[in-house]
Amino acid sequence: MKRNRNTSLDTVVTDFLLLGLAHPPNLRTFLFLVFFLIYILTQLGNLLILLTVWADPKLHARPMYILLGVLSFLDMWLSSVIVPQLILNFTPASKAIPFGGCVAQLYFFHFLGSTQCFLYTLMAYDRYLAICQPLRYPVLMNGKLCTILVAGAWVAGSIHGSIQATLTFRLPYCGPNQIDYFICDIPAVLRLACADTAINELVTFVDIGVVAASCFLLILLSYANIVHAILKIRTADGRRRAFSTCGSHLTVVTVYYVPCIFIYLRAGSKSSFDGAVAVFYTVVTPLLNPLIYTLRNQEVKAALKRLRAGRGHVGGDK
Repeated sequence: MKRNRNTSLDTVVTDFLLLGLAHPPNLRTFLFLVFFLIYILTQLGNLLILLTVWADPKLHARPMYILLGVLSFLDMWLSSVIVPQLILNFTPASKAIPFGGCVAQLYFFHFLGSTQCFLYTLMAYDRYLAICQPLRYPVLMNGKLCTILVAGAWVAGSIHGSIQATLTFRLPYCGPNQIDYFICDIPAVLRLACADTAINELVTFVDIGVVAASCFLLILLSYANIVHAILKIRTADGRRRAFSTCGSHLTVVTVYYVPCIFIYLRAGSKSSFDGAVAVFYTVVTPLLNPLIYTLRNQEVKAALKRLRAGRGHVGGDK
């Protein structure tokens, strides 16, 4: 898309102004408290899962829970990149973010977000192997391979974040500097560029939209095979446990991927609705992960009980 600006190209933007989410002024305090509470609960919930997986020998030796621990770690950092800046939008504080801060936020958002995208795919693959190939599972998905796959997801996420940040901020920004969004993200920032953004929008469509859609389709394919295998389980208890484990994962994946695909497959969109949609995968999903994986996962709940019982014994011995 060709950008035509009346502002001189000699003018260089040194900071951006995040306009945040559109909201009625009388709800500002309420929204501040809501998002502040969400942030605190997100950090505490994911920290609890991370510590539980790390402390319980029965969990941290299994690939499924290694992946869950990594997911919780990612959620804590992703939430910290997004939500504090979002909360500031509901206060009288300055909404300005330095140019370098905007670059860093966009990089870490896409680095952590894409790593999470790949991690969800690995989690679906892990569940597919565990349910559809139970006898070969210890060979096909062991601790060493799991570590390599997770490291690969981190590296791929870092490369993705670097590409997107470099392509976005190689363009000249000569004014205005108001970002009609609550974070520095590609579609919103590109609208301010004083140059043709067609290549950027194409790369965004392919590198984010298509990749996310492909990962989502791979996950759905994995779960189609899983459901087929579950229906063959003879015992009702076995089917219930399998559906419970996979259902929690699929719920989170849907909440994460659908809004993400909706936004990035429409990179040139100027809809004000995009901000509200983005809240689901940037704010709500990191909150849902600990709730779903603890409330619906019997093994995690059992591990929490063992930790409480162990702490109780220590207290009693004292």
